Amino acid sequence: MNFKPVGSSGAVEGFCLVKSLEVKKTAKGLPYLDLTLTDSSGEINGKLWDYKEDIHGDIKVNNVVKIRGTESMFNDMPQLRVDRIRPALASDNVKIEDFVPSSEYSGESMFDIIYSTAENFENKELKNLVTSILSENKEALTVCPAAFKLHHAIRGGLMYHTLSVMRLAEKVSDIYPSVDRELLLSGVILHDVAKIWEFDVSDAGVVTGYTVEGMLIGHLVKGTMNIEKKGRELGTDPNTLMLIEHMVLSHHGEPEFGAAVRPMFLEAEILSQLDMLDARIYEITSAAGEVGSGEFTARQWALENRKLYNPGIKEIKPKANLL
Repeated sequence: MNFKPVGSSGAVEGFCLVKSLEVKKTAKGLPYLDLTLTDSSGEINGKLWDYKEDIHGDIKVNNVVKIRGTESMFNDMPQLRVDRIRPALASDNVKIEDFVPSSEYSGESMFDIIYSTAENFENKELKNLVTSILSENKEALTVCPAAFKLHHAIRGGLMYHTLSVMRLAEKVSDIYPSVDRELLLSGVILHDVAKIWEFDVSDAGVVTGYTVEGMLIGHLVKGTMNIEKKGRELGTDPNTLMLIEHMVLSHHGEPEFGAAVRPMFLEAEILSQLDMLDARIYEITSAAGEVGSGEFTARQWALENRKLYNPGIKEIKPKANLL
């Protein structure tokens, strides 16, 4: 976090965005505020133990706040004990966009590359299906993160992840002639589109939670429903629709990870493996990039609760060369 030291007591101070908040109670029944705070460098959990609704009730999700507190480690994770907090004022001259972690590539530029790839498909049915779904949802797709808290949970993260997997899929298709390239790329492009309906996303591109539809249906089933609806409108061959829908439903690989079915043909298996590969590369580079050479990270919940090591061989960044 981009906080600055204040005085000699170890306190830090700065502006950040409130990503989430919840009033909870201590073991003694006293209220406290549990916060997720974010800026362009990342996020941190915060605790305001001396919570009073009449004083702190104006702190809201998606508001920029000025904060002072003390950083420490709790369960191997950084945490901020909040001493002071107030909403940002007009006189502070801060913009919400400055506190949202974002992809180094614009959502629009990544969308255009993905759309152009689909537009050049030789298979007209796949071309029409994919480009129609993309064009109808362009505005939401260019802003939406790929996750709430895990991989690519940044503004534009959905397009970042999709383009990364698409680049991997193109390489795999070049190596293995048995792969149906356009079928694979269609599944890649559409596999996470329904996250725009699964998440509550602010105008600034921050996921603040899940929609009711996201909780009850999820992006795999919702994505399949959307593909089926659009395919019927376009008169897409039912067998083609079935293959794409299977790829979306199975891309999490195993039922315990949310897949409706396991992948049952080559392109579905490749999508599932590349989706996981890209997510894990992002998680590992993000975590290892936070520690110095020769150091271990805190345990990573998304990676089987492993500690990760930074061997210092080269600079580690959660960045892919995509454009």
